[in-house]
Amino acid sequence: MKNDLVVKHNVLINASYRLGLVEQRLLLLSIVAIRRYALEVSESTKITVTASDYMERFGVARQVAYQALKDGVQGIFGREFGYKELTDKGERVVRSHWVSKIAYIDNAASVELYFTPDVISRVRELESHFTSYELEQVAGLNSKYAVRLYEIVIAWRSKGQTNQISMQELRDRLGLLDDEYTAIHNFKARVLQSSIDEINEKTDINLTYEQHKQGRKIVGFTFTIKQKSKPKQRKKDEQRDDNTLDMLAPIKMTDKQRLMFASKLANMSELGSRAPVGATMQEFADKIANDLLDSDKAEFYRPYLEKAGCKF
Repeated sequence: MKNDLVVKHNVLINASYRLGLVEQRLLLLSIVAIRRYALEVSESTKITVTASDYMERFGVARQVAYQALKDGVQGIFGREFGYKELTDKGERVVRSHWVSKIAYIDNAASVELYFTPDVISRVRELESHFTSYELEQVAGLNSKYAVRLYEIVIAWRSKGQTNQISMQELRDRLGLLDDEYTAIHNFKARVLQSSIDEINEKTDINLTYEQHKQGRKIVGFTFTIKQKSKPKQRKKDEQRDDNTLDMLAPIKMTDKQRLMFASKLANMSELGSRAPVGATMQEFADKIANDLLDSDKAEFYRPYLEKAGCKF
């Protein structure tokens, strides 16, 4: 859904910062909220993220969402980010904070935050320099490094390949401390490859990399991004009768059955967390109906289809 689009200024995408997974998710939900409600952002703009938002978007239990918001408030306030900009006097290195004020409201199970002027100025400039992606693509990522790597490489999606990123720049942008994963084999196995594996499994892209050396030393990486194919939509004149079994679908059923069971699944409380933020019940049912045509997603719904009375 359009409301789930995350748009970040490229200065923020390219910035060096250290955020935990919960803190990254709070920022992403805040950016989505700005777009969803068409907020005119200023230093006095209060942005609210609720435990329900977090629970529904990231598929966690209610108590986990409550604790995530509490932890996020503690962590995000003191976090900094850094970026470089060119001036008439040369390159300037800037350090800034994400928020000027943040609060957790226990009775409402929500967080209220106010962005700093540095972040606000980037939000206002989104139309000219931005990277966009659907929040759904990173919602299932459980590694803070995977989220950051996805953001970094997706800016190059249209070209299919990044420029060479130096080892130090990549470490900085992934938020690694100087004493973390200093051995190259640990960095590649526990940060880089594990992030790539998770991105390839759970998002809309397949990612590979090439390493660059000076002598025997690895000095940088180039990433290749390939968009995964989407389920093909039938042309109107190629569509079958609604009561004809679709032999090409991952789970064999007629279009009429698929739409009927999608509606039943959309009403199941245990699937409520998978509904896009702000989606109506019909929009959620439409999403499930499309997922049932996707071989990568359809199997997830099989036990729920059985519960709804579907006979395979």
